[in-house]
Amino acid sequence: MSRRPYVAANWKMNKTATEADEFLDTFLPTQSADGAEVVICPPWLALQRVAERCAGTPVRVAAQNMFYEDSGAFTGEVSAPMLLDAGVDGTVLGHSERRQFFGETDEALARKVPKAIEAGLEPILCVGESQAERESNDTEAVLSHQVLTDLAEVHTSDLEKVVIAYEPVWAIGTGLTASPEQAQEACEFIRNLLRSRDEAKADQVRILYGGSVKPGNAEELLALPD
Repeated sequence: MSRRPYVAANWKMNKTATEADEFLDTFLPTQSADGAEVVICPPWLALQRVAERCAGTPVRVAAQNMFYEDSGAFTGEVSAPMLLDAGVDGTVLGHSERRQFFGETDEALARKVPKAIEAGLEPILCVGESQAERESNDTEAVLSHQVLTDLAEVHTSDLEKVVIAYEPVWAIGTGLTASPEQAQEACEFIRNLLRSRDEAKADQVRILYGGSVKPGNAEELLALPD
């Protein structure tokens, strides 16, 4: 099945609103509606400005996190209605750095993912194993737990609205990259997990690879069947 390529750039805790403006001055003129779908994920304080600049262009904007309640006494959190009001199209959920440094759990993600879909935001769900888990041959067990738990409350009819990013923890920011064979093996496994729920819907889901992607390996990774 033909799926439009999807490229997401997570800025993490980088770029002020001013620096984001300067970047977009150069970046936006290079983008067209042809080719891959491009999504950029700025930090909170640059998010609304970037969304305003990207409105009317082919570039879409996603947040780096979202809480599962609409409002309330949740200091430091940002809700789906707030993101929509800022002009955001989607949100990253479950990035390994959120899991590692901020205690993000699969149980919380099982509430966040359907909440994003309900609000009309595109969730980019991140999953992946650590180096120790890969070395102990637990990659499939880890991916199975993350995918099935995090998507447990997503209605099957909404499955194709989820983007899944396979990001092996050992390849994020380390300079190490999964081989194309390793990446394809994991992405195919993830798709087969989704097929256990609905084969047609599963085939529509975009599955990304993230982890030390560079100009030298991007083309080969984008060419993988899953």
